[in-house]
Amino acid sequence: MEKIDLRGKRILVTGGAGFIGSYLILELLRTVEGVKILNLDNVNDYYDVSIKEWRLSEIEKEVAARKAEYEFVKGDLADQALINELFARFQPEIVVNLAAQAGVRYSITNPEAYLKSNLIGFYNILEACRHSYDGCKAGAEGCKADAEGRKAGENEAIGTNGSVYRGVEHLVYASSSSVYGSNKKVPYSTDDKVDNPVSLYAATKKSNELLAHSYSKLYNIPSTGLRFFTVYGPAGRPDMAYFGFTNKLIKGQTIQIFNYGNCKRDFTYVDDIVEGVKRVMAGAPEKKTGEDGLPVPPYAVYNIGNQNPENLLDFVDILQQELLRAGVLPEDYDFEAHKELVPMQPGDVPVTFADCEPLLRDYGFCPKTSLREGLRRFAEWYKGFYC
Repeated sequence: MEKIDLRGKRILVTGGAGFIGSYLILELLRTVEGVKILNLDNVNDYYDVSIKEWRLSEIEKEVAARKAEYEFVKGDLADQALINELFARFQPEIVVNLAAQAGVRYSITNPEAYLKSNLIGFYNILEACRHSYDGCKAGAEGCKADAEGRKAGENEAIGTNGSVYRGVEHLVYASSSSVYGSNKKVPYSTDDKVDNPVSLYAATKKSNELLAHSYSKLYNIPSTGLRFFTVYGPAGRPDMAYFGFTNKLIKGQTIQIFNYGNCKRDFTYVDDIVEGVKRVMAGAPEKKTGEDGLPVPPYAVYNIGNQNPENLLDFVDILQQELLRAGVLPEDYDFEAHKELVPMQPGDVPVTFADCEPLLRDYGFCPKTSLREGLRRFAEWYKGFYC
């Protein structure tokens, strides 16, 4: 593994108005000295835009407090000309691709959105990472000197800001636990075969991993995919069960519990996800040459999950307790009258369960936030944001 010092790095985060992306940017601003961040997001209306705007406002507050170098660009990942322009101007050293069209069920009714964002958009990122090395090849011939008079050496160039630029040092991108499909073996290991997706969303995420592997092999681009497991927390996605259930309960509507409550999910708190992403950013797969004289792909994939699947009925019970505690719902709320057990939905799977031993082995980290603690923080945020 190649260690990367994040201090002072230029980092491109796509999907930075999204749930995980906004949390990651806040964490980097708070903990990494001199970091420079470019945030790209199209702020689409897949869900309540006011939540995305709130997240962006929280970032702006942190930027102002720390006088950090930060830029937000509203744009689409599928716009290749825009992606190329941003790479040429900003010259990112680390790219974290979190922008994607999310949601399993939505992919059944709106497949085109997934092809555009998750496939074309990711291809644009890979191509831009690839061509970030072009200037470095030119730099090997000795272009202008940097601010200290040093000429660019092999695999380096002098960047637009006068600093030495070596191209993208690490591409980190979001995959998903959905790639495991209906695998019967648990916990899910990154060594398992994942050739049978049960949704288009899952297929696009598996495609991302395959595309990244090919670009790592062909162009020696260090890349790491992260399979996230059911991420939740304050200011999360309203299409996720915990958020959707809360919205319905507060309106007196009935919540549907799929597979008659016999589903299990490896709920992972957003802070744990972000800590995992940050650690992975700082440790890229090592570039090596194989016996054939060609690059061994500097490529890796990890699970990030809580390693503790929770039954959906238990999850709902904890959620309702925390909603009562936070004052989101009245103490006499009749939960039983607002529950309906229904069959499994297309694209769903009965269980998700992450094996995170490789993450612990290589990066010394594994998620640990309990479901009750995480839902308590969500309920308190919900009370302040909506009530």
